[in-house]
Amino acid sequence: MDFKTYNEALDDLLKSAQIWDRVERIALSSALGRIVSSDVIASKNYPEFATAAMDGYACRFADLSSGKLRVVGAIPAGSDDKTPLKDKECVKTFTGSLLCEDADTLIPIENVTVENELITINKPVNLGFALRQIGESYKKGDVLLKKGTKLGYSELALLAELGQSYVNVYIRPKVAVLSTGSEIVDIGEAPTHKAQIHSSNHIAIANMVSLLNCEAVILPVIKDDLELIKNTILNTLKSCDFLITTGGVSVGDFDFIRDILKSEFELVVNGAAIKPGRHIKIAKIGDKFIFALPGFPYSAMVTCALFFREFINKILNTNENYRFKAILDEDFTKKSNFEEFGAASVRNDNGVMKISTSTKKSGSSAIVSNLNNNAVLLNCKMDQTTLKKGQVVEYLVMM
Repeated sequence: MDFKTYNEALDDLLKSAQIWDRVERIALSSALGRIVSSDVIASKNYPEFATAAMDGYACRFADLSSGKLRVVGAIPAGSDDKTPLKDKECVKTFTGSLLCEDADTLIPIENVTVENELITINKPVNLGFALRQIGESYKKGDVLLKKGTKLGYSELALLAELGQSYVNVYIRPKVAVLSTGSEIVDIGEAPTHKAQIHSSNHIAIANMVSLLNCEAVILPVIKDDLELIKNTILNTLKSCDFLITTGGVSVGDFDFIRDILKSEFELVVNGAAIKPGRHIKIAKIGDKFIFALPGFPYSAMVTCALFFREFINKILNTNENYRFKAILDEDFTKKSNFEEFGAASVRNDNGVMKISTSTKKSGSSAIVSNLNNNAVLLNCKMDQTTLKKGQVVEYLVMM
């Protein structure tokens, strides 16, 4: 079977993905990590009025040359008093306070000596010193958050600064996760013989899904039974937007998901020239998608990052970057003719990012040794066979 390259397969997937149009309005207190569904635009200048950036004395710059100024009042933060200034006058002003009329400079408390109602200027300042000008942070009409922005703590602080209690975000897609195979048993279920192991795929994939702004639904593990798997898939898609399965996509006699997708759905991706995960399959029916990932835990997690993450980013209109460059710490030789995504680790070596694969296990099921501690994937392209120590290489972060 001839496989398409990773980029070709991914392009096929993304061409079939439509921007999500399901939106809800939620409180800021519940919006951490959610994706903004429309541009957030400033409705006014911020600050609206010139304010003091520190404690000091608001004055007219032209009067500083006199060396002394008379204090005619004080404006604490929160006061809307704008005492007008006359020649050689100043007003004590505090951080965040509005400036009095005609003031164009603020001289810090540390720069003056106070005696009765006069200040002596010991250290002059430049015109406009310590003033926050109108619109310094942003101006009316500025796009402050673009559609597709993930809301972190600073973005939420900005929305609060704008006086917004609610924000429009994309509804999180509902994604079911199903692990199949007679060789696996569910959490809490006792193996009945030595050939069985506990499934970890559905836990790993469900948590990856949650990190991608989706609502994860974990389905019970089911055995290799054609009709049972088929009915589970069809019934699940009635209540969920997308389905991710693990296992049953290779070339074995009991790889039933492969057969079900070919007979019941439109195949979007029928394998890719990648290692791990070349037998991945992605199919659709209407606007519902099924991502059929390999059964090995490592392979399942890598292909979830390579395909499902890109799909979700497309439909939620996000633009997060996962690809970076580093200097390779040792020679690396591919084990296949495919494009390889090998587990690796990066470190900051005196300001130089370096990447190493030497501490990683080779087994496809070695979850802990391969994908913990913020692991990354070294990307060795189709046209590359050996990467040399000291070479600048590309890597992908996982989650």
